[in-house]
Amino acid sequence: MSDSGVRIEAARERDAANILELIRGLAEYEQLSHEVVATEQQLRAALFGPRPAAEVLMAWNGDTAVGFALYFGSFSTFVGKPGIYLEDLFVLPAWRGRRIGAALFAAVARIAVERDCGRMEWSVLDWNEPALDFYRRQGARPLDEWTMQRLTGVALRRAAGLTPP
Repeated sequence: MSDSGVRIEAARERDAANILELIRGLAEYEQLSHEVVATEQQLRAALFGPRPAAEVLMAWNGDTAVGFALYFGSFSTFVGKPGIYLEDLFVLPAWRGRRIGAALFAAVARIAVERDCGRMEWSVLDWNEPALDFYRRQGARPLDEWTMQRLTGVALRRAAGLTPP
């Protein structure tokens, strides 16, 4: 339980629709709604299929999903240990200020410690001051010397030596 009485639980397959709605809420907040193409079926297969690509913690108030944290394993060759990459941490706007985000963050950090991870990492949009402030309060430090890179769509297929579809 968080300070607000909200409970944090591992997501189950039946939560796929709630996860998708929270993803849409996050995308709206980040002004990236146009990029959400995920479907409930895709999430169900990716998160709960035979080889799950990620794990999700859900924040619940009764039967209402009010937040989530989606994370997956990584590995540090320098540290020689696994890590956790926190892909998304989101709390619905009406539920902010109740330490739900902190409870989700702490739950993922506990999982990292329990799994003997060497690090936990994530990305934050540079304009998202509330998130940056939150992570600073958790003791995070920015990695200014690194820049994130990305391949998608045609560029990804080209890098794989495949022709565009």
